[in-house]
Amino acid sequence: MTWPRIAGLRTLELGTPGEMRQRLTELVLAGRKRATAGRLAEYEAENEDVETVGERLVLVDDDGAARAIVAVDRVELLPFGAVTWEFAAAEAEGDESIDEWRTGHRRYFKAADGIDIGDDEPMVLIWLHLVPGPEFGGVTT
Repeated sequence: MTWPRIAGLRTLELGTPGEMRQRLTELVLAGRKRATAGRLAEYEAENEDVETVGERLVLVDDDGAARAIVAVDRVELLPFGAVTWEFAAAEAEGDESIDEWRTGHRRYFKAADGIDIGDDEPMVLIWLHLVPGPEFGGVTT
């Protein structure tokens, strides 16, 4: 299974559908959320490549509709326990410390995937920015 594409670009769905996805999408659109994390195991299970620097992704809403284009600025593969506060702060999800970020993300992955995240869990850390333009809700490919 591969991730959905729009106009030839991979899509980016943040969090779980509903209030969480809406809130995270709005943070990206406001330019505040500049990073997101995922489990490397998810990429492997779905036979997807890790994003690359310069790659453009279509940010989608709950209905799979394009909201914006984001560009990947940096990609890191790190164990969960090595994620830095610099990254957590760039996610802009309201955490006040790296410990709070880790607790929240452990809770998220347990609820979303039924996975207990250990400090050695390989994570894909993506740094991104909103690409301005006229298409897809104010953004172009």
